[in-house]
Amino acid sequence: MTSTDKLVQMAFAVVLFFAVMGVILLLTTRLRSRSGERIQAAAFIAPSMLLIAVGLLYPAARTIYQSFFGSAYQPLLGGDGANFAGLDNYRRIFTNDDLLQVLQNTAVWVVLTPLLATGIGLVYAVLIDRSRFEKFAKALIFLPMAISLVGASIIWKFVYDYKDKEQGQLGVLNGLLKEAGFDTYRFLLTEPWNTLFLIVIIVWVQAGFAMTILSAAIKAIPDDIVEAARLDGVNGLKLFRYITVPSIRPSLIVVLTTISITTLKVFDIVRTATGGQFGTSVLAYEFYVQSFRSFDFGLGAALATLIFVLVTPIVVYNIRQMRRLEAR
Repeated sequence: MTSTDKLVQMAFAVVLFFAVMGVILLLTTRLRSRSGERIQAAAFIAPSMLLIAVGLLYPAARTIYQSFFGSAYQPLLGGDGANFAGLDNYRRIFTNDDLLQVLQNTAVWVVLTPLLATGIGLVYAVLIDRSRFEKFAKALIFLPMAISLVGASIIWKFVYDYKDKEQGQLGVLNGLLKEAGFDTYRFLLTEPWNTLFLIVIIVWVQAGFAMTILSAAIKAIPDDIVEAARLDGVNGLKLFRYITVPSIRPSLIVVLTTISITTLKVFDIVRTATGGQFGTSVLAYEFYVQSFRSFDFGLGAALATLIFVLVTPIVVYNIRQMRRLEAR
């Protein structure tokens, strides 16, 4: 297909979209009654609902269905779909030693990443609030957000790069260790600490997001509340504990849950930095390995379903908190 053909298809799609919208507007503007307004609303919502059903609900249902079949169920390869396995794939996830390691790594990611990223962002936002160099300081910590997780992983691979102590060091950290007289360290190869060094990468990226949201929440705290607290002798850590944190609690919850969702789906960092080796694999990466390397689509679907089950309550809770925040 030539570039001209692609441009023609894009132009046709745009024209078709506006034509459909024009027809809907033309038909619905003739309906002035209350029932007509409902028909008009349904006419605009129906295309979106259709796209959600085709692009989201059907694939989700198909994935859940596929998770109950064995490894021979390979729709992409034309394999046999008759080997119903029941809950065997889920049993494997919670009994296989390698997959238990994956679950353990994922739990460590989900617990540490939101707490560290939110904590760093909160402390940073408090320290630079209303300072003379506030804008520059915010830009400094927010810059990693402009980098993709793959790019951030490549940067940190150079930071963690390992060479023998007798050789010249490319890695920043090992260079510092050598200058200080210590032996060099295999940051990405040594279990289980390599998982923690990978978590540093996503914390480096997400701390800027946390700082931005929490800084805006801190600035929204009414000045009279802060002044009243200071007149009562509340300063320093007490002011932070009893005034700042309770006042920005909804924003804190939104930041924590949002980073938790991002962490549960983390794939790029593990794929780029270690390729899931040396005991660093997580659920999202293991789903990719089982589905598109081992072609065990049943187990891959079960892993994807497990991620969905873990993410769903966090998403629901996050939406509720955001609605409460908007209602304030």
